Amino acid sequence: MLKKTKLGVAITLAATLSASVAFAENIKIAFVDPLSGPFATTGTNGAAEWTYAADVLVNDKGGVLGGKNFEIVTFDNKMSGKESLIQVQVAIDQGIRFIAQGNSSGIAAAITDAVNKHNRRNPDDRVLFINYSAVDPALTNEKCNFWHFRFDANADIKMDALTDVMAARDDLKKVYLIGQDYSFGKAVAAAAERDITNKRPDVEIVGNELHPIGKVKDFTPYARKIVASGADSVITGNWGSDMVGLGKAIIEAGFEGQIYTYYAASNGITRTFGEDGKGHLNLVHEGQLNPPVSDRASAYVDGFEAKYPDHDISQARIANAVEMLAKAIDAAGTADDVVKVAYALEGMEHDSIWGGKVFMRPQDHQAIQDVHVGAHTDENIRHPLDNSPYGLMDNVKVEMAAMDSATTCEMKRP
Repeated sequence: MLKKTKLGVAITLAATLSASVAFAENIKIAFVDPLSGPFATTGTNGAAEWTYAADVLVNDKGGVLGGKNFEIVTFDNKMSGKESLIQVQVAIDQGIRFIAQGNSSGIAAAITDAVNKHNRRNPDDRVLFINYSAVDPALTNEKCNFWHFRFDANADIKMDALTDVMAARDDLKKVYLIGQDYSFGKAVAAAAERDITNKRPDVEIVGNELHPIGKVKDFTPYARKIVASGADSVITGNWGSDMVGLGKAIIEAGFEGQIYTYYAASNGITRTFGEDGKGHLNLVHEGQLNPPVSDRASAYVDGFEAKYPDHDISQARIANAVEMLAKAIDAAGTADDVVKVAYALEGMEHDSIWGGKVFMRPQDHQAIQDVHVGAHTDENIRHPLDNSPYGLMDNVKVEMAAMDSATTCEMKRP
């Protein structure tokens, strides 16, 4: 039987307290997204990208505020709005000041509203919402607030780029719109109808339908309707398992036209399309992988793939969000006073690791950046996706897309 001396107890206690203090000094970011269920692949990929970006772009460079590290704390929202709000509150109760979420604009709307209400009621315990992927335009328009920052280009900005590419095609005649039945899917459809009508009034929209999100097991009936419509092009905002399912069904139905997407890459999607995607699949996105913009960017991707071989850098904006948040915290001189951090973030101009600049527009907290349209291919791909030979080769770049676009945001500042 071991007999612990008072000195031993003191040393053990001191070590424990020292470790606790060091742990407490980390600046925690709550990652609230699906880590289980049909969209778990998308969520776990995002968590890996956040963790890697925090380690490589911040912690390995000395952290912020003289040595504090970023720590990504994951919370499974199970793709439920109700569960998301529960997990956000759990994070706040743990003293976390920064909430990161991106999958589902409907969930993002619930979170931004909850954060806004919380901050009004708790001026000494405020938090910021870092939206890295929810792109419903309403979030930086009528639903905007001071505590919300979006680092992705919104659905309207992306559709503007996609339809510019489409409008240049002489063979564009008939377009079919299909998407998930929630706020983002509706926003994509509305933007597509508006932009196609304005840019190519001669083009016919032969289908426009929404399907339940995450609940369709067999997309064959939808694919058959697309083929039967005579469409030469499809536009979809589908993501996660819904993009995989729709992609498989379209391929198997024999569709030979162009498919324009927001999220048809990685997470089982690139492999699903494979050779059949060549010459057909197009994706609008931010952050250029192919051709690489620099040795630094390539090294970053190579390092991620070595550490997370089953994941991809599929959301380049995450690196921008992490670096810009770190810069804002350093500029504010604090991570506790999120009002100061928010003021440091808005109006920030950042040199992205992916080339070009990112500008956080102060009037609506919408990130303005270069937007790319890439084609699915295996030719000259330096950074493939999805453990496959295929990746995205960028062929169109819109510099600082929508810099002067209008916003209906009427932001109230503290």
